[in-house]
Amino acid sequence: MKNMSNIQQMLEENERSLLLQPLSLFTIAAIFFIFFRRFFKPSKKTLPPSPPKLPIIGNLHQVGSFPHLSFHALAQRHGPLMLLHFGKVPVLVVSSADAAREILRTHDIIFADRPKSTPFEKLVYGSKDVAMSPHGEYWRQVKSICVLHLLSNRRIHSFRNVRAEEVALMIEKIKQFSSSSLPIDLSEVMCTLTNNIVCRVALGRKYNGGEGRNKFRELLGKAVELLGASYVGDYISWLAWVSHFNGLNANLEKVAKKLDDFLEGVLEEHENRMMNTGRDSGAQGEDKKDFVDVLLWVQKENIFGFPIDRVAIKGIILDMFGGGTDTTYTVLEWTMAELLRHPEVMKQVQHEIRRIVGNKSDITEDDLDKMRYVKAVIKETLRLHPPVPLLLPRKCTQDVKIKGYDIGAGTQVFINFWTIARDPALWDEPEEFRPERFLNCSIDFQGRDFQFIPFGAGRRGCPGIQFAMRVNEIALANLLNKFDWSLPGGARGEDLDMTEVTGVTVHKKSPVIALATPCCQ
Repeated sequence: MKNMSNIQQMLEENERSLLLQPLSLFTIAAIFFIFFRRFFKPSKKTLPPSPPKLPIIGNLHQVGSFPHLSFHALAQRHGPLMLLHFGKVPVLVVSSADAAREILRTHDIIFADRPKSTPFEKLVYGSKDVAMSPHGEYWRQVKSICVLHLLSNRRIHSFRNVRAEEVALMIEKIKQFSSSSLPIDLSEVMCTLTNNIVCRVALGRKYNGGEGRNKFRELLGKAVELLGASYVGDYISWLAWVSHFNGLNANLEKVAKKLDDFLEGVLEEHENRMMNTGRDSGAQGEDKKDFVDVLLWVQKENIFGFPIDRVAIKGIILDMFGGGTDTTYTVLEWTMAELLRHPEVMKQVQHEIRRIVGNKSDITEDDLDKMRYVKAVIKETLRLHPPVPLLLPRKCTQDVKIKGYDIGAGTQVFINFWTIARDPALWDEPEEFRPERFLNCSIDFQGRDFQFIPFGAGRRGCPGIQFAMRVNEIALANLLNKFDWSLPGGARGEDLDMTEVTGVTVHKKSPVIALATPCCQ
């Protein structure tokens, strides 16, 4: 009986274990399911299309010396909103006006920050300038200083005599070549013009003669080229040694040192002048102060409630000078190149200028407001040859949806205006130089029309548009009013080399060489 009782007990325990076994398996399965859902849950995010990438470097190998062209080619295959990876850094490339509108208007505040850029850090004093400083109170304050004291409509108008004087000097120089029937390097002439204008209004005097001849301009040219260089360490930190190996770091440090020495000399010159005259920069009338005077005054008085140190002053000067010189003369250079390639367009714009100016010896800036075709020619040049075809990068600061795609915080964003400006859905015959497209058209470059944003848009759009346009318009109108232009040696317009050279600003590789014939009015 005892054995039977033990057997019965064993049977009951076995029965209970059989009943508990599925329950245990279910419990274990549930735990694994919860763990898997929590840590290995497949992403439900809808990401933009991406080209295949390589381990470690991602898509870096697919970006060549001209990133805007590389991005354009990739966008033709993967669409106008495309996600790349540079190392582990996600990079969104935008190639449509609609997507640009969402980023620069609808979600402007989310994309108002800038990513880290080692070339800018080294050359522009830790990104203490306006263009690349992080979005925040410092950026707002320094931008307001620049706009109020250098780039406001009133200040731009106050510089009209400087523009007129420097344009007159340019015309006299061209006349010397013309009288000898010698070809002239228009690229050099126009670069000198913009350099002199910006030097006078920003630095107080020209720096193109004697010991300092072309010093700042040459340094700036090298800096612009280096700012467009790819610094692989920004995307793959353990490959930063590559920039030591290829000489990029050494070049950055060398140019940064020379720029700093030059700017330090400019500041000391202003400070010595104020000490010798016994007057500080704030005692002068607003229109008598150059931009360096203003910055030193702001530093001394601490009028914005936070300190602007010497390093910041040099960064801001460099930013304003680079933006005012390099991009401005680049537009003039490409404009004259296109007009030499299209002599029929040149004749039309000359006819407009000469009709408005009449028998007057000088073109006034009031005359410029009537020159619709001049403005159309410059707009068409900006469309085909934007100085910065790939707008300065932005950084997404929080998760957001763009055109139905999920964009994560920390994603870098490049807007390829070069592609947008050639979109056949937006522009008829987009590869053709046709200024007429802007004559009966309200599209402008102020940042409201996203099919035409050569200067960017939103909070981080270029604040110096009006400054640059005044220089471009008065220079172009005078060049075309005073002279007829042709290519030397009987060359044809279609033979003109239009190759680009890389950099943060895209220049024409070879200079514009032309013959000037005085116009008999």
